[in-house]
Amino acid sequence: MVAALALAGIGLYLSFEHVAVFAHQRLHFATLGKGQLFAVGVDVGIMVMIAVDLLMAWLKRPISWIRYPVWLLTAATVVLNAASGAPRGRAWQLLDYVAAGAHGVVPVLFIMVVEVGRDSIDRIVRPDQAERDSIPLIRWTLAPIATGRIYRRMRLWGVTSYPEMVRRDQELIAYEQWLKRKYGGDLKKATEDELLPMTMAPYGYTVAQALAMPDEQEQAAQERAEEAERRRLDAETRREIAQAEAEADRLRAKGQVETVRAEVDGRTGQARAHARAQVSAAERAAELEEQALETAVVAEARARQAEAERKEAQERQAKAAADLEAAELERQAAEKRKLAAEADKVAAAEAQVIETAEIAEARRRAAEADKAAAETERAAAETRRAATEADRKEAEEEARREAALADIARAKKEAAEAEKAAAETRLAAAEIERRAVEAEDAAKLKPRERAVRKVARMILQTADGEADRLPLADIQRELAVTSPGTASEYRQEAAELLASGAYRLPA
Repeated sequence: MVAALALAGIGLYLSFEHVAVFAHQRLHFATLGKGQLFAVGVDVGIMVMIAVDLLMAWLKRPISWIRYPVWLLTAATVVLNAASGAPRGRAWQLLDYVAAGAHGVVPVLFIMVVEVGRDSIDRIVRPDQAERDSIPLIRWTLAPIATGRIYRRMRLWGVTSYPEMVRRDQELIAYEQWLKRKYGGDLKKATEDELLPMTMAPYGYTVAQALAMPDEQEQAAQERAEEAERRRLDAETRREIAQAEAEADRLRAKGQVETVRAEVDGRTGQARAHARAQVSAAERAAELEEQALETAVVAEARARQAEAERKEAQERQAKAAADLEAAELERQAAEKRKLAAEADKVAAAEAQVIETAEIAEARRRAAEADKAAAETERAAAETRRAATEADRKEAEEEARREAALADIARAKKEAAEAEKAAAETRLAAAEIERRAVEAEDAAKLKPRERAVRKVARMILQTADGEADRLPLADIQRELAVTSPGTASEYRQEAAELLASGAYRLPA
């Protein structure tokens, strides 16, 4: 390496001096300094490209084309150095040629050292690279054209062994002779497959490789066909698998969609059925209310009728009292008449002595008749008094019955009004529930979010709107859950939702 550097230094020094003088004197550079710059440019360019070539060879990244500019610049340097020693103004002599050749010895030697160094680097960094045999010089001398073909094939197709190349050439000649003998010297009769060794020899094929080429090509074609068929079957299998997976994914997605849709439809239908049930209950309550109102009207009419009957009973009672008083007066009159009859009897007895028997008998019968009449009148008065007392008691009972009916009618009216108010409340709640369900359907809420909002609405419908006042049993009944803990969680989440102000009853 040191010797190569020393040789390079000597070559640069000699080349620099000669090329600089030649450039100034012969190439008409204006000054010697410009001629020296020219010489420095040529020599430094050579050194830089040589350094790059050696570096890339050491890094196992050789640049093959960089050697040719180096050779070209080196040849130019040799020519310039040789020309600098040429005589001026006289014919060339033998000594002049020797001098010109001497000027080019050092650059040529330097390039040879560089090539040796480059090959050494290749052998060090790439030991696996086979060494190429050289063709003997005697062969170049004796058969330059055939040797040129051999050299070309070795260089083109990477054959590094010269004996191997000679053996291939001999096999090709022997095969060509056998083929001529087979067809009587006429190679035109041979088939294309039999002529393949001669056809493929310039491309680095041996006789065996060329003859095996048709079978190899057919086998390769068959393998390609099999590979293509296999790829087609694989692609078809993958396509079928992909279609099956896509169909399975589609069915799974459809099943999930149907499940979600069924769940949503079920909850929506449940909510709607609940709303319809509440509306039906409200309508039924309204009908019952109308019936209750009708019943109240009928009861009121009956109460008026009972009041009229009560007044009539009072009138009958008053009449019965009057009749009782009249009967009492009749009784007193009868007593008076009885006393008068007795007086008459006494008088008749006193006057019996003077009255005839017929007159006495007549008076007696009249007295008896009067007595019987008085008894009858007294019995009739007693009967009328008892009837009047019975009528009075019946009127009082009827009045009490009518008062009870009036109280019942009033209670029914109040119950109907309360039921109507409750029906209106339930109807409003059903409407709110329906709007809430529609809003939740539009928002596509999850089942748990729907349940929490339903509990929030239940809390808002309580008396004071506090979550603790809502019984867990009502939540379990409305949401169809069996666990009180789950109902408590729903109530807690609903209370937090209302406390955050994120939810209000739909308007």
